[in-house]
Amino acid sequence: MKNFFIYLSFIFFLTSCDSESIFSAKSEKAESEKKISKRDISITAANSYSDLFFDSSAIEKFIADNQLNDSVTRRMRSFYNARNYQYAWFTSNGLTEQARGFWNLHNYVTSYNNDSTLKDKKLQSTMDRLIAVENLSVSASDKNSLNTELKLTHHFIHYMLNNFEKGYVKRKEMERFVPRKREDAMYLVDSLLNKKHNDDKYFENVHERYGALKTEMGKYLEITKQGGWPTIEETKAIKKGSSSPVIAQIKRRLQITGDMPAGDTTQVYTDTLEMAVKNFQQRHGYKPDGTVSATLIKEMNVPASKRLQQIVMNMERMRWMPNEPKSDKLILVNIPEFMLHMYEGNKRVWDMVVVVGKEGHNTVMFTGDLNQIVFSPYWNVPPSIVKSEILPAVDRNPNYLDNQNMEIVNSNGELPTIRQKPGTGNALGKVKFLFPNSFNIYFHDTPSKSLFDRDKRAFSHGCIRLQDPFRMAQYLLKDNPEWSAEKINVAMNEGSEKYVKLKDPVPVFITYYTSWVDDNGLLNFRDDIYKHDEKLSKKMFVNTL
Repeated sequence: MKNFFIYLSFIFFLTSCDSESIFSAKSEKAESEKKISKRDISITAANSYSDLFFDSSAIEKFIADNQLNDSVTRRMRSFYNARNYQYAWFTSNGLTEQARGFWNLHNYVTSYNNDSTLKDKKLQSTMDRLIAVENLSVSASDKNSLNTELKLTHHFIHYMLNNFEKGYVKRKEMERFVPRKREDAMYLVDSLLNKKHNDDKYFENVHERYGALKTEMGKYLEITKQGGWPTIEETKAIKKGSSSPVIAQIKRRLQITGDMPAGDTTQVYTDTLEMAVKNFQQRHGYKPDGTVSATLIKEMNVPASKRLQQIVMNMERMRWMPNEPKSDKLILVNIPEFMLHMYEGNKRVWDMVVVVGKEGHNTVMFTGDLNQIVFSPYWNVPPSIVKSEILPAVDRNPNYLDNQNMEIVNSNGELPTIRQKPGTGNALGKVKFLFPNSFNIYFHDTPSKSLFDRDKRAFSHGCIRLQDPFRMAQYLLKDNPEWSAEKINVAMNEGSEKYVKLKDPVPVFITYYTSWVDDNGLLNFRDDIYKHDEKLSKKMFVNTL
């Protein structure tokens, strides 16, 4: 009998242990499932951001082939569940804007952070090739594209985990860094503004530029809800001292956006209105002369709802801009602003007016490292320009090359290789600044100085012309005692090409922001010169304007 009770006790012990282990396993499974978003079957081909989808089994194969750890595995599954297995980084036309933005950030981080988990030579080679192509045909069934898609997500997850303190980017928020489907803009803005976190940790707390734009988004949501602003009648140019019923409309318009204090409803163009107009002009990229032109009225009449969408799209772009510089210096060029900004850490130290590529010769968004200065440069004429411009000019005038100080370097093949010699009239001016890239884009001087006086400055074939290249050269060489201001000036005018390698390369970000908050706290808007906003809005919003 004693042995029988011992046996029963033993059986009870085993059963209890087994029950405990089963309960523990179930708890772990339940906890794990909490960390994975449910599959969002509301996303369909009719409303999805991308038009490419793949089978969920591809994720499992990728996880197994790459032996991913449990944390990354859960996030991979959760990321694509939230997208209903829609591609994040590709559409059938190639890389998405988010893919290009993330890869720019990825290149910057891997160059200045020494993060070995993000270094992948094969992926780097693939992306270098893809980034160089504006439009390409991608099939959902293409194994190489799918593998690149999943690798990018893998790297994206690693980047988020390694570069943000825990809690500031929640898992579900991270899954929405890439838009998933077309939504009503007002609904989307409401959800961004009203989502509350128990720990009071928000992405905008650790990303200043994004946070500043989010604050303005809230203001423009309220303006939009209240009906926006009145449409101003077309009229001839209005200056200070004028009197017209249109002036009352202009005052009301500027009061709504805070450019002018409330209260004045008169029809007289006052000093206060002039200050308000200048403020508006400055925020929209015009010379602040105080004159209300037909162009300025057209700018004022852009609907508040469209401005709200513009803010949201640029917040999306802000996600891919590093908030904490990982290098001592950073050069930021904003294409729609036609400006270059030089940063030391988080401090903007100076600005420079630039000329960018005209439509059809777009200056591309990318990152690079400025590592060489070339004084008195040759201009190696791109084959496209040789074919479309130089050869037709030679047909019209056999002396064209001599007149332009050009020479044929190589005439073997269908298209001759042509370059312009250093000197007066050289298209690159007296100096160029190289940051190697697959687009053959660089900074350079120009003999066409008058273009810098224009409000809109998209005139080049893609490269970026600097208003004051001497200042750039002097700044980049300021820590090199061999290069005094006098020596730089001599090298720029010597007429003999000279390369100077920088000891410490400076990262360059070429960006495309049509809305941002400047260092003075002013909300800026610019024209969508390359139609990037137009394309993005059709993929993000149900109702586009």
